[in-house]
Amino acid sequence: MAEQKTNVMRILDQRKINYKAYEYAHGEGAVDGATVAKLTGLDPAKVFKTLVTRGAGGNIYVFDIPVTAELDLKKAAKAVGEKSVAMIHVSEINALTGYVRGGCSPIGMKKQYATVIDSSCETLDSIVVSAGKIGYQVELPPAELIKLVRAKTADIVCD
Repeated sequence: MAEQKTNVMRILDQRKINYKAYEYAHGEGAVDGATVAKLTGLDPAKVFKTLVTRGAGGNIYVFDIPVTAELDLKKAAKAVGEKSVAMIHVSEINALTGYVRGGCSPIGMKKQYATVIDSSCETLDSIVVSAGKIGYQVELPPAELIKLVRAKTADIVCD
């Protein structure tokens, strides 16, 4: 259990959602998701990264996908009913979500954006997402995460 509680962990505690916290050593700034999986000793298939996009209509969307996968922007757009979606610029992450690059969690963003989690989560007993701070991750059942952030699932990764 991580010694330091993040806002994500506090939200999970408040909602009485069981989770397991992980802490990993990191240098300055963010590390990629595959490295996070390696540092925590977790299966990369169950470690998910949180990506933030803007749709053609201007709405913000959140997508969670396995760290070794790549977001298919066409599938992502279709999943949220947009003509297209594009990744937001790194400089916008904090203003939109309250998080920094490498510490972005689908839980506890400044605003609850429409969220889609890759359907591969449905085959897993638990998934791991950022705990909202670089160096911290939380593991919880996908159904709990889906319910908490009012997400839907879809096939949104490149084949």
